[in-house]
Amino acid sequence: MTKIKGRTILITGGASGIGRIMGRMALQMGAKSVVIWDINQENIDATESELNAFGKVKGYKVDVANSVQVKEAFTTVTEECGDVDIVINSAGIITSNKTFDQQTQQEIDRTMAINAVAPMVVALQALPPMLERNVGHICNIASAAGFIANPKMSVYAASKWAVIGWSDSLRVELQEAKSNVHVTTIAPYYINTGMFDGVRSRIIPILKPEWVAKKILKAIEKNKKISSWPLGYHIIRTLQAILPLRGLDLLCKVLGIYNALDHFTGRKN
Repeated sequence: MTKIKGRTILITGGASGIGRIMGRMALQMGAKSVVIWDINQENIDATESELNAFGKVKGYKVDVANSVQVKEAFTTVTEECGDVDIVINSAGIITSNKTFDQQTQQEIDRTMAINAVAPMVVALQALPPMLERNVGHICNIASAAGFIANPKMSVYAASKWAVIGWSDSLRVELQEAKSNVHVTTIAPYYINTGMFDGVRSRIIPILKPEWVAKKILKAIEKNKKISSWPLGYHIIRTLQAILPLRGLDLLCKVLGIYNALDHFTGRKN
């Protein structure tokens, strides 16, 4: 079991959305300290002001797509805050609901850098000291889009497929090494945080951020391997195995999955 209480937790993208909520909840659960990485200094300041009422919090402005910044920031964190016990890779972006032929190279590069490559770069810094101490936990926030093909979010889906493949492979490597460092992969449906403003889900409910944040922290404490809500990944994988592609496409259309991004706007800033 990985306890939140008494641990130092690093959360990327921690000054907004579920990252910010998880920081508050972790402190309420008795975390020793919460370290926030975010690209928005105004949000960092606001988050520090809010979370200071619950415990020790320290924010750093870091672009996780910049590997040099990540390495320098992690060194600073260990010097100023001590060993990092738990990393939650929560930073993520989606740029638009454009079809792939309308995407720009910049959008592709930025999406893959933040959603797929950045969690690996952060883990490269966090993992060696965790392995040396033989204790630690890395939680990677992916998406249900990493299991199901989805029109108008092909690049986003690609980035999340990538992070799921890497994250679970890392889990198996540590398991084979009989390490006490654990990996949890999270793959939720759309969350009502502003990132997916405009999304309309016909049948499957859009998730509430407070509920998701609590589920993620509990998944870490229980050393869950993969968690996906509201449809468990076991259900998704089973349907993909038993249904022909035509049947799977029809099901996704009936559920409204293929049309969910038709009115997507995303965050305004």
